[in-house]
Amino acid sequence: MITWYYIITARPRGAERILIMNEYLQQLLDGKIDFEGQKLVEQIVKITLISSTIFSFLLGFALQSLQVTFGIFALSVIVLCLVVLPHWPVYNRHPVQWLPVKDKKTT
Repeated sequence: MITWYYIITARPRGAERILIMNEYLQQLLDGKIDFEGQKLVEQIVKITLISSTIFSFLLGFALQSLQVTFGIFALSVIVLCLVVLPHWPVYNRHPVQWLPVKDKKTT
């Protein structure tokens, strides 16, 4: 696994540095999430979006301001993205155990 420490201390040059950064970014973006994690994320998203919609509407209505309504809703969506988009370890507590590959017999 490539870390920032390796990138800084090894000081690769040119194309090697680009390849290392590409591999590091690929590791960050490859989300490993199991089915239970997907279910948890779906519940978090539903509850957060519904509650933030109601809260932002009520507060915006009370203050008579669309700017407050959309500002609070946008802030809640940004926070929600920070919570559910990265592949946190909590979303991979029940990894799928795949069956072993069967050898094909040649006849």
